[in-house]
Amino acid sequence: MRLSARSFATIAIFVIASAVASLALAAELMPLTGRVVDRADMIDPATEATITQRLADFETKSSDQIVVATIPSLDGETIEQFANRQFRAWGLGQAGEDNGVLLLVARDDRKMRIEVGYGLEGNLTDLLSSLIIQDTMVPRFRAGDFSGGVSAAVDDIIKVLEGNAADLEARAKRNQQSQDEGLPWEVILFITIWVVIFFGSFAISLLAPIFGKKLGPNRYRWLGMDITIGGGSSRGGYSGGGYSGGGWSSGSSGGGFSGGGGSSGGGGASGGW
Repeated sequence: MRLSARSFATIAIFVIASAVASLALAAELMPLTGRVVDRADMIDPATEATITQRLADFETKSSDQIVVATIPSLDGETIEQFANRQFRAWGLGQAGEDNGVLLLVARDDRKMRIEVGYGLEGNLTDLLSSLIIQDTMVPRFRAGDFSGGVSAAVDDIIKVLEGNAADLEARAKRNQQSQDEGLPWEVILFITIWVVIFFGSFAISLLAPIFGKKLGPNRYRWLGMDITIGGGSSRGGYSGGGYSGGGWSSGSSGGGFSGGGGSSGGGGASGGW
């Protein structure tokens, strides 16, 4: 299905307007308490322990850092925006390598996302992330098996990062061959959303000093958010912690586990059940 220039412009205007309106909506970021942060109580203790050990072993072997998180509600924020803010606030992956992955589930919104660090986007591609969500997680979640869905998704992510993605790649190839010529409207909408989000970060850094209330050096209050201009590991002109208003950093987490200063530019995929 192709879109006319007028239809594309209409969608773009709608997305931009929605993005501007959603700037004031931001769910509270979570502290990094471990490799599994089950704030929404969706994973049973035995499965959580197994996943935690599996992720620790994989990080020791590969240095790639994977964290699983569940949240009760996004409070009106998109899962893409929240996942990117949470990823950056935690600094998943190693600084300079950006080899982190966040598997996030929003319980009440019935949405999930795999957020991928810059350094792993060539391996865990958007298409493979989408296949893991749609073929591995969604069927189990719809059957009420949240623990099984998360565990199986972790297995698939590790499999891909270890270079054993043959089954998923074959599935991706079949899906690509079955697509109609031209970009479907869903893909165009997805691209448009991320263009808005990407350039929105620059807009925030430019507009906050003009319309916001100055709180201190490079810190402003605007649209109900504390915004810090520059600094930190996040790219795009604002820091994850300052944008959320929480002021929390990954280095303050307990248990001897923390992110390594990695970052993400929005790579990955989202889905719902």
